[in-house]
Amino acid sequence: MARKRLLTDTQRHRWRHIQASIRDTTILLREFRTPVLWFAVAIIGGGILYDFFAGLFGEPVNSLVESIYTVLTLTFLQPPNRNFPNHIILQLFHFMMPVIGIVVLAQGLADFGSLLFNRRARSKEWEMAVASTFNKHIILVGLGHLGYRIALKLHEMGEQLVVLEFNADTDTISVARNLGIPVIQDDATRPIALEGANVKDARTIILASQNDAMNLQIALKARSINPKINVVVRIFDDDFAHALQEQFGFIALSATEMAAPVFAAAAAGVDVTNPISIEGQLLSLARLVVSDHAPFAEKTIGYVEDNYHLNIVLIRRDHHSEMHPTDSGIIHAGDTIAVLGGTEELGRLLHENE
Repeated sequence: MARKRLLTDTQRHRWRHIQASIRDTTILLREFRTPVLWFAVAIIGGGILYDFFAGLFGEPVNSLVESIYTVLTLTFLQPPNRNFPNHIILQLFHFMMPVIGIVVLAQGLADFGSLLFNRRARSKEWEMAVASTFNKHIILVGLGHLGYRIALKLHEMGEQLVVLEFNADTDTISVARNLGIPVIQDDATRPIALEGANVKDARTIILASQNDAMNLQIALKARSINPKINVVVRIFDDDFAHALQEQFGFIALSATEMAAPVFAAAAAGVDVTNPISIEGQLLSLARLVVSDHAPFAEKTIGYVEDNYHLNIVLIRRDHHSEMHPTDSGIIHAGDTIAVLGGTEELGRLLHENE
């Protein structure tokens, strides 16, 4: 069972890396649209001009399509299927089109190759371009000691994540980017930085810096851009944390609750308790409502426990709760279940319940 689970986790991590590579290549192609467009304009426009001048100077081409093809072959320094023209205007095409091809297309190809094979050299704008492809993702503000551990935990849970950090350690940035997590180095108090992390399409933002006032400021700005975004905020003062929960509906975790798994689970949408250590393993109790499209809906409790490596300790349906339900019991969409397990296992269950 442990070997099978390890294989599944490895396959899931590999698939996430493949997805990140596909996403990167898609963005590269999108960024490459401008030079391709200008190249097409140069070829088609040059072909039209060549056809016009050829007819004007008594050296007509059979068709406009042939004129465009002639210009295309000239651009790549290939001899056209016709004799060298006599008029100087037409002769100029043989010398100008290769230059145009080099200027317009070759530079774009060089940039494309550099970005494709040297992802580490990409700029902040590139990381924003990657973030723009995300939807219902999590934004993490702060890549310090706590933020770094939260990022790793969310990655293990299979969550899409964008990090905003102004003064992050180079090593932590490298590790995050190697995992396929875009890291935008910018001041998150600036609305443009939040927009760069695609906050309007995000489902959750985590504020993990050590500055309570700054965390609150960023949280309110994020809510102003995306009123539906869930906010998980690090607050050192317990009373202040409870006040934020009551007044703004934030998930405010105080200094006594600052374990990375708790932040990660809260960001993923799990109503989860602080983890407790049982024989060296951290376990939490989580509550969730089974969605209509959950793959474990209409399955037995034993099936869920065996396949997700969790323990279902309570199931509630039609205002009736059953403690320690039997393995043969069926889980239906709309049921509320209380589950005991590790953060990664809980994260997987929730991810498939979305």
